[in-house]
Amino acid sequence: MTDRPNILYILTDQQSASALGCVDPENLTTPAMDGLAAGGVRFDRAYCTYPLCSPSRASMITGLMPHQVGVYDNEQTIAEPWANRELGHVMAAAGYDCAWGGKWHVPERSLPGGHGFRTICPFDDLDLADRCIQFLERPRDDPFFLVASFDNPHNICEWARQQPLPWGAVAEAPIADCPNLPPNFLPPAYEAEAVAAERTPRPRSIFRGGSLTEDEWRLYRHVYFRLTEKVDAEIGRILAALRSSGLEEETLVIFSSDHGDGMGAHRWNQKSVLYEESVRVPLILSWPGRIEAGIVDDEHLASNGLDLYPTICDFAGVEPPRDLIGRSLRPLVDRAETEEWRHYVVAETLFGAHIGGLGTEGRMVRSARFKYVRYSWGRNREQLYDLAADPGEMVNLAVESRFRELLDEHRHLLSAWSEATGDVVI
Repeated sequence: MTDRPNILYILTDQQSASALGCVDPENLTTPAMDGLAAGGVRFDRAYCTYPLCSPSRASMITGLMPHQVGVYDNEQTIAEPWANRELGHVMAAAGYDCAWGGKWHVPERSLPGGHGFRTICPFDDLDLADRCIQFLERPRDDPFFLVASFDNPHNICEWARQQPLPWGAVAEAPIADCPNLPPNFLPPAYEAEAVAAERTPRPRSIFRGGSLTEDEWRLYRHVYFRLTEKVDAEIGRILAALRSSGLEEETLVIFSSDHGDGMGAHRWNQKSVLYEESVRVPLILSWPGRIEAGIVDDEHLASNGLDLYPTICDFAGVEPPRDLIGRSLRPLVDRAETEEWRHYVVAETLFGAHIGGLGTEGRMVRSARFKYVRYSWGRNREQLYDLAADPGEMVNLAVESRFRELLDEHRHLLSAWSEATGDVVI
């Protein structure tokens, strides 16, 4: 084994943290993802920095918040000077063979030149696993950093728009055989007026929550879970090739997603909203013989957008930029004594016109037990949830005077974060 491992980063699109067989075995089966979790550490409190593709991905490859690198929607590129210090450039300069396969979407769908990676496969879920397998089977002298970036289960977007699924259809099922509605299917009392307005059906909006029947929501959930199983099968092929090529014990595997999906919770489909289903993502690290197997970390708050960069650099023995605001997860997966971990993570959002939104901005502070959300306009624009007692986010504590001190604490955390990172105060 080596102290300078190969690194395989497997990235899906629009996969919620709970869309794993090991978390929700009644609704889906994901042996490849479950195998990674069983062989490593799964962070149960991992969040994206922005529940939309390009901003979240821009965050991952820069280690900064989307607002810091100027990416607020799916049409923007990373601003200078941040583009010159992306993760691919840093790893390539350190001698890693950096390869990218599949979806890029910052904002181009396939990876263009100039990001430190060479492209082994364009945006194509049907060919991605084969290209990654070919890459793994090649002889090499240098360690590799391979990103396998899949589109699914993002095809739920096309399904919801009644469009053909680009990577193949999934079999529908009788409603009686579809998953039931989630316990938090209905919008909560005192929901933010802005969220309710964004959910309202209108032309060009991708959010259809107000127009689907209960049976249609059940079918939506069925298709979403089948799409997740579809991508799991492709991931399994890559992991099998890693084992058969003799590289498994020399390779750190990281698995995550750029953001989640509403999955019918609060009658929400797709993303952008700051409910748990959209912002909490799977995050697993596995390295046989080096990372303890079968650990579920339900204590530490992780940010895949901010922590991926320093974590990869830490395992690779590479010095990251000094101004990164994330932290390496290595001390946590090594089960080492660490200095005090962070007390909260932050996410941001904008319901932009390109997705049919009304321009609502939002910010989220997730602390150890509570979650504070503030939207930019409307009644009940502040939300406060006790996620220990109310994981479905159904009771907004911000409307109760007895929680005023707790509300003020979270307001202060958001204000301090906004000042430290140069964010606007909404």
